[in-house]
Amino acid sequence: MTYEVKNRSAACAFCGSVLKLEHPADPVEEAQFLLPFSIDRDRARAVFREWLGSLGWFRPGDLISGARLETVQPLHWVGWVFDARADLSWAADTDHDTRRADWAPHAGRAELAYDDVVVPATRGLTPQEAAHLVESYDLDPRSTTTNLVDDATVERFNIPRSNARTRLIQAVEQLARRRLEEQYLPGRRTRNLKTAMVLRGLEARRYAFPAWVLAYRYRKRLFRTVLSGQDAGCLKGEAPYSAVRIAAVVAGAVAAVLALLAVIAT
Repeated sequence: MTYEVKNRSAACAFCGSVLKLEHPADPVEEAQFLLPFSIDRDRARAVFREWLGSLGWFRPGDLISGARLETVQPLHWVGWVFDARADLSWAADTDHDTRRADWAPHAGRAELAYDDVVVPATRGLTPQEAAHLVESYDLDPRSTTTNLVDDATVERFNIPRSNARTRLIQAVEQLARRRLEEQYLPGRRTRNLKTAMVLRGLEARRYAFPAWVLAYRYRKRLFRTVLSGQDAGCLKGEAPYSAVRIAAVVAGAVAAVLALLAVIAT
């Protein structure tokens, strides 16, 4: 391929075909609102050290001194924040008002409303990590908080625009079914639950949420910790256990049981 001025593009020297750039008709979405970091890199390191020291007796005694922090990476992970209104019709068998039978049929209808529900679309965090962090953010994009980090990686959404609405509707259906089971179904036991939902409104916004991803090594093993970029108290991480200390507790418990049995036997 060589560039030709007359075509303003690259062309094949053998067949004359001109290279044309494709423009995706279904682009991958990008964030509309970028929430700021209110925790800087030094504070993230300090919070990490405090967390290591608070893990309790079953962790290695030299965890703080032996843990070597290797990377402290700022990340803006992405997700949708939606508001929705839904009409939900349901039918199920429950153990409420059964009289002589084990089950009785019931049906009903509920109007449900959801505001500022976060649906993660991140690849950089696990679903468990994202779910742990979502409550720590101020979702007001007009926040006057100064952004303390300007070199964070900003993710793109992991599905194209055409699939975003389907993903959000599935999230609404899961939330509606959960609320239905907790608040609306009579009785304590349920079977054959069927639902049908009609959305009366669904408004979604695309957010990028700040987080610190920290990787540390302890005795040749690599562990990972995730810290909210806005709340120093919101942290989820991995840490090793001390096999020696756990074995000591188990041995002590066994010895105590044996001693108690000996006393009872005498």
